Amino acid sequence: MAAAAPAKCFLITGAPGVGKTTLITRVVESLKKSNPNLKLQGFYSREIREGSERVGFEVVTLDGRTARLASNKISSAESLKWPTVGRYRVDVASFEALALPELQVKADTDLFIVDEVGKMELFNSFFFPAVLRVLESNIPLLASIPIPKSGRDIPGVARLKNQPGATVFTVDRSNRDAMTEQIYSCLAELLQKH
Repeated sequence: MAAAAPAKCFLITGAPGVGKTTLITRVVESLKKSNPNLKLQGFYSREIREGSERVGFEVVTLDGRTARLASNKISSAESLKWPTVGRYRVDVASFEALALPELQVKADTDLFIVDEVGKMELFNSFFFPAVLRVLESNIPLLASIPIPKSGRDIPGVARLKNQPGATVFTVDRSNRDAMTEQIYSCLAELLQKH
């Protein structure tokens, strides 16, 4: 019996605020437009703002459902127990309730979207094993990852980057549009064969 082909894992990295989420949402929109029958699963993260101030992050499923990921405005007794990343408290339970069901492998799924595999998301102990199950399913994955701090990746991120079949795209403001087109083309070609 032949071994399964390596998972197709497309990872987008770049500095905070460079537009990784924007790139992913544009790729998803283009894929849906070119093939409306594609079955996509997953989520992306977006900032929560009050005026010009970023006060947190939320997780958004591809069908538009939302849940809080992190906030610096919540100060309940419960939130004081939440882990912190910088000035944000991470609502692990809220993230788990919305994001983990989106990572359930289904036979008819064509592509998984995970924005992002980062420090906040990895506080949930079930998250990374769910991402690994996606990779084991051999369903293509498009995910964003943080840029290494001081040259060192978060262990889970390093493991993703070292996956057989993983391709890392480093995006910056000058190449974001070109990267969007390149990643879209790679995925469109792969999904035609899939």
